[in-house]
Amino acid sequence: MPVNSLENKMLGVKREPLKLHFLLVTVTLLAGCAGGSGLPVITPSEALLSPGQALKFRARGAKGHRVWFVNGMLEGSPATGTITNHGLFTAPSAVNPASLDAPVQVSVVVNGAPSRPVPVSLFLPDKITPGTISSTANPLVASYTIAAPEGASVQVEFGPDTNYGRTTWSQPAPDAGGAVTLLVAGIRSSSIYHMRAVVQLEDGTQALDADHVFTTGAVPANRLPTITVNQVAGPAAPSGIELLSLVYPGTGNQLTAVATDLSGNVIWYYDLEPGEWPFPIKLLPNGHMLLVATDNGTGMSEVREIDLAGTVINRISPNEVNSALTSIGASVQEGNFHHDVLQLPNGHVILLGQYTKPFNLPGLAPGTPIIGDALVDWDPKQRLPVWTWSSFDHIDITHAPFGYPDWTHANAIVYSPDDGNLILSMRNQNWIVKIGYRDGAGDGSILWRLGPGGDFTLPSGEAPIEWNYGQHYPTLLGPNTAGIFPLMFFDNGNNRLVDANNTICGSPTAISCYSSVSIMELNEYTKTAQVLSEDKLYSTCCGDTLVLPNGDMEFDVAFDQQTPGISYIQEVTQEQTPQLLWQMNIAGQVAYRGLRIPSLYPGVQW
Repeated sequence: MPVNSLENKMLGVKREPLKLHFLLVTVTLLAGCAGGSGLPVITPSEALLSPGQALKFRARGAKGHRVWFVNGMLEGSPATGTITNHGLFTAPSAVNPASLDAPVQVSVVVNGAPSRPVPVSLFLPDKITPGTISSTANPLVASYTIAAPEGASVQVEFGPDTNYGRTTWSQPAPDAGGAVTLLVAGIRSSSIYHMRAVVQLEDGTQALDADHVFTTGAVPANRLPTITVNQVAGPAAPSGIELLSLVYPGTGNQLTAVATDLSGNVIWYYDLEPGEWPFPIKLLPNGHMLLVATDNGTGMSEVREIDLAGTVINRISPNEVNSALTSIGASVQEGNFHHDVLQLPNGHVILLGQYTKPFNLPGLAPGTPIIGDALVDWDPKQRLPVWTWSSFDHIDITHAPFGYPDWTHANAIVYSPDDGNLILSMRNQNWIVKIGYRDGAGDGSILWRLGPGGDFTLPSGEAPIEWNYGQHYPTLLGPNTAGIFPLMFFDNGNNRLVDANNTICGSPTAISCYSSVSIMELNEYTKTAQVLSEDKLYSTCCGDTLVLPNGDMEFDVAFDQQTPGISYIQEVTQEQTPQLLWQMNIAGQVAYRGLRIPSLYPGVQW
């Protein structure tokens, strides 16, 4: 039966008369009645069904108990279509285009007598074609392409067998339909994986591509980080993956920008040039990665945006930024980018760079270059700076807890969505500061300084030992619309003052230095701070901390003095006495950051 003639007789289904792939569904009614003669009349006599569409079959003239089957199976199955004992047939909701030519036979038994068959065609638009898989420059990433119609979206299921288990995110088809390509990442080296595209049609039904087999490439064992994991039995296994920014590789050209599963297996990496470190690397909302690539030998750096295969989508160099700053008459310049980079909700990028100026300061040679920090709001589309900030304009040059020339040493930038301002961690100032950015309309004024000698006060008896010293990675844990909010950070504790006499920790008469994973509640109006929780250890450098969706805390201890040469990342409960649930040890490299993320795809939880 021609498809168009079937389409013209569809029951209330209006579809454009395209050339279609179709599956012929032969409906055979076995009907009769005791003592009767002739065959019952079946309605409808022909029909065209899309995936998931339902159609009621009737058998006029046939009386008695009816039992319906699909492919000989009572009431059918989701794979072939189902039918009720009242004759309501529902086509499969997910269809493999490669199987559209295979007939499905629907039958009914009424007192054991047969009747004539009724054909039904199951169709998909011809813009869906079987997918193809190819390798990429990254041996742990596959490229999966499938054609899909307008209004459809595609995601890929993948795993070690046909149960799959993981998915990519979903991406839309082009406006007029056409090829959709997804990079499939999150797979181990030298392994066999099964992959299958799922095409979600505009009407809510699905089409399943055939299963494909992909073998990942090899990664030399001497390039893999040395990672071990200790999983402590708990109420539930942790979920997600770890995104690691590793620096100071111990031997050879070890990988430095990697993602691992929670057993410590590398499932993705970006291969930087020998000697380059990710300082750090982050997952963006568009599925790309953003990193500061820093050359350990030369100190040169650039900001790169890459896709999961490692293709560079965008790069920003200090030379380009400084040329643009000069062209607009800006007073600041960016030295090497370092320690962090931040993408804003509008797509702009906040660049953090060293900024050096000469000063005449007591105890230093005249004109000694002092290293501060500059922030630049960079529009990557226009390739222009739209806002700048300099530590020299807003911080007292004589405030130098760590001395000179490395005066400020900023290491993290946070965007505050409730007021459009920026929060900057300045390690060598022992301060976390809030900067009046106001989404590019602010004058850069320091709104507050958190830390010893800053603008906040602690409850009586807690200062100065409970302040933050040499801190890293502040994180907002809640909205600050009311000016009262919790702020979490890794307090490294370098040069911690332990009493009112400004005694420094670690000195002969003082307590030992320690680090802490701290949560402080800040009141921006009364300028008071209160320590809500802390977990004490000691790491002189680096580190991060965050609260996981299940309420546990995770933190990265990069330089534990008791375990030299090993960085470790822990997941612990938030209790008065925290319980260790999971720990990753990294030997021979320093984990500048190690962060739990849901998956390599925004909005997808593994």
